[in-house]
Amino acid sequence: MTALEIVRLMNREDRRVAAAVGQGLPAIARAVDAIVAAMRGGGRLIYVGAGSSGRMAVLDAAECPPTFGISKKKMIALIAGGRRAVTRAVEGAEDSAANGARDLRRLKLGRADVVVGIAASGTTPYVLGAMKYAQKRGATTIAVMANRDMPLARLAKIAIAVQVGAEVLTGSTRLKAGTSQKMVLNMLSTAVMVRLGHVYENLMIDAVMTNKKLQGRAVRILMEASGAGVSAAEHALRAAGHDMRVGLVMLKLGVEAQEARKKLKAAGGNLRTSLGE
Repeated sequence: MTALEIVRLMNREDRRVAAAVGQGLPAIARAVDAIVAAMRGGGRLIYVGAGSSGRMAVLDAAECPPTFGISKKKMIALIAGGRRAVTRAVEGAEDSAANGARDLRRLKLGRADVVVGIAASGTTPYVLGAMKYAQKRGATTIAVMANRDMPLARLAKIAIAVQVGAEVLTGSTRLKAGTSQKMVLNMLSTAVMVRLGHVYENLMIDAVMTNKKLQGRAVRILMEASGAGVSAAEHALRAAGHDMRVGLVMLKLGVEAQEARKKLKAAGGNLRTSLGE
């Protein structure tokens, strides 16, 4: 095949992924509701995976704290083989069910937590061991896989099976299966954060400003959310100590930073309530 023929074939196969994910939307929505309920009760969202699946989990967990302002302790990803496995293959790491249970035990897993096991095959020992341990501890279990008729599904309270079909490169689940996992995890984490109030409309109101680009984005978010001009948004952001929630209350209600903080505290941190919306 020519290079163009190869990429056309891959593109044609990739089009199947979104449709396959669409078939799993009811299960994904149930998983979102379960995670929201758990996190409101003080629980954590814990991803468990190996190889490509584990790397997808690590990526999603790493991106949520800066995007939504949540604590790194509330969203955790475990990958077979540990940190080394993020950038290189760790031989045999995924073959130990005992290590999956051990890694969750180290986190002091409890009934309030949610464990999401991610494995395209649905048979990865490390993930199965973690899910069995999660069951014993009474945690909510969710599975993300490419085939429902696998052991992982039987260990999950909610099973999300995205059946994408055979890979272009036989057995290479970093392709369509990996793409489907990325899409599902995007949906899970984003929908959970929306339901928990970490966005305002479709704006990242809790994003962490770690560089100049993000500081500029924060000003634009305040402008769009409040209708204020650049100078007013910049002033509010500075006065709020770069807390966009406080800045938005200041701009929309015409109050100073101290009063804005009081209103947010009285509303239990609920931005819409503090704004009277």
